[in-house]
Amino acid sequence: MTRGFFITIEGPEGAGKTTQARLLYEHLRSRYPVVYTREPGGTAIGERIRALLLDVSHTGMSPLTEMLLFAASRAQFVAEVVEPALREGRLLLSERYVDASIAYQGFGRGLDVGQVRRVNEGATRGVMPDLTILLDIDPALGLQRARQTAGKEGRPGHGDRLEQESLSFHVRVRAGFLAIAHEEPDRIRVVDGSRAQGVVHDEVVRLVEGLLRARGWRGSDSS
Repeated sequence: MTRGFFITIEGPEGAGKTTQARLLYEHLRSRYPVVYTREPGGTAIGERIRALLLDVSHTGMSPLTEMLLFAASRAQFVAEVVEPALREGRLLLSERYVDASIAYQGFGRGLDVGQVRRVNEGATRGVMPDLTILLDIDPALGLQRARQTAGKEGRPGHGDRLEQESLSFHVRVRAGFLAIAHEEPDRIRVVDGSRAQGVVHDEVVRLVEGLLRARGWRGSDSS
């Protein structure tokens, strides 16, 4: 059986990751055996860890604790979701993965980026995405969007624990994502997430479909 194909959607807060991931899933699901998930989370254990990580009351969480919790969730995610999906030849679509830890805990929190990479390499057993769509947005605009969404969803304050971080933190996170993209241009494609939802979706679909075709993936309605 052909190995599956692993796609991740990354980006700063408010870039539209969830919206674009859901739109992409709806586009792909009628043609491919696709699994849609998110990270941290995606498993029962991971969702419990996610709740700890995003709880606004956990203001005293150290950067190292945060990084290790993300890695623990990711280890379970790989064992329970990623590896089985790829073995079964499925197309796996995930909101966030390793790049988020490098950007948030490495660049944002100031942990040693090499250490973050090593811990996550162990947690994932070296499994990396075939394609990462990085939705880029100015941090000030992204935070405004994220906090508006939090208000509409009835979440207290200005969103979850990470959304409530300072603008300077989110500037560092964005710089981290762009640095990773510069290092790995073959895997990571940067898309301007500040544009209209439909425009962004069209570009994401074009990138994904183009790479799937190049890798020999043919949808069920392909001739």
